[in-house]
Amino acid sequence: MNKKKVVDLYQPKKLGPMTFEAIINNLQNKIYHPIYFLCGEEPYFIDEITDAISKNVLSDSEKEFNQTITYGRDVDVPMIINLCKRFPMMSNYQIVIIKEAQDVRNLLPDPREKSDKKTQEKHPMELYFEKPSKSTILVICYKYKNIDKRKSYAKAIEKNGVLFESSKLYDNKLPAWIQTYLKAKGSRIKPEAALMLSEYLGSDLSKIANELTKLAVNVPQKVEITTTHIEQYIGISKDFNVFELQRALIEKNAYKSFQIINYFAANEKENPPVVVISMLFSFFSKILLFHYSPKKTKEEISVLLGINPYFYSDYALAAQKYPLLKVRQVISLLKEYDLMIKGVNNKSIPNGELFKELIFQILN
Repeated sequence: MNKKKVVDLYQPKKLGPMTFEAIINNLQNKIYHPIYFLCGEEPYFIDEITDAISKNVLSDSEKEFNQTITYGRDVDVPMIINLCKRFPMMSNYQIVIIKEAQDVRNLLPDPREKSDKKTQEKHPMELYFEKPSKSTILVICYKYKNIDKRKSYAKAIEKNGVLFESSKLYDNKLPAWIQTYLKAKGSRIKPEAALMLSEYLGSDLSKIANELTKLAVNVPQKVEITTTHIEQYIGISKDFNVFELQRALIEKNAYKSFQIINYFAANEKENPPVVVISMLFSFFSKILLFHYSPKKTKEEISVLLGINPYFYSDYALAAQKYPLLKVRQVISLLKEYDLMIKGVNNKSIPNGELFKELIFQILN
């Protein structure tokens, strides 16, 4: 019987914070740490790291006795420490996962409470962070909050484990993230298709990942994913969407613009007016920035606008079609109609009619 290789949980000191990709890569290469403190506003990365730890460290038979998953509302600090100090059974490690750890009462030292100067007594969790068990992998899922990295307990985590801050992705980063996600699965996607997905699915990475998995499963890896595939497998129309509306407005194509608006009016649930207005506002704000840009090259302006250089020509053409004064007027119109769609100074006009008025004024 081959003896399983023991990996020392005390790894060499890390140089700065670890990225999501580095953490996942280490886990796949059986490089583990005794503490994973996962915090921040984006739950997707926290869940992915937690799942990777659960899948990579223990075999199915080892998990039965050596993997504990509990929730913050069900435990306190002494219980967590007791769980961590247990010895694994017929395994090199045990895993303790605390989900929704932000609900644990007094999990971390309260900055408003000073330690006893006579005894210099530290918070129990900080003491554990300073000297964690060599055979325990503690995973703390501290969602929707960050911690002060200047504090001594945070420094102890960074010294002996992994302190990962899961940040929300800005909207302009989503298309690139979509391309990277699919590339990792061996798939490719056209830039306009990635942009279309990001605009319609919003910034919920878990939701986006589920839809991307559908595409990766249904579209052969040799075939680049297009807007047609998105319509077929996800249900977003490739002809009647905000991306195509923007293109029609750039080209000053009134017929196409009103076709799309009529489709939106008939399918308001899939195309919420407030979301459409928000996307148009973002689009024209970038055109405004294009006009004011001191940058000259395609690459510099693309970075400034936060867009893929693939779409530079669209914004360059839009800037020609919509002079600076007109862009400022359009932005004011979008603000005005946003309020009207939300019911301000409007009690009877349907959203479809409001959109027709708005598009008419934008085009003229």
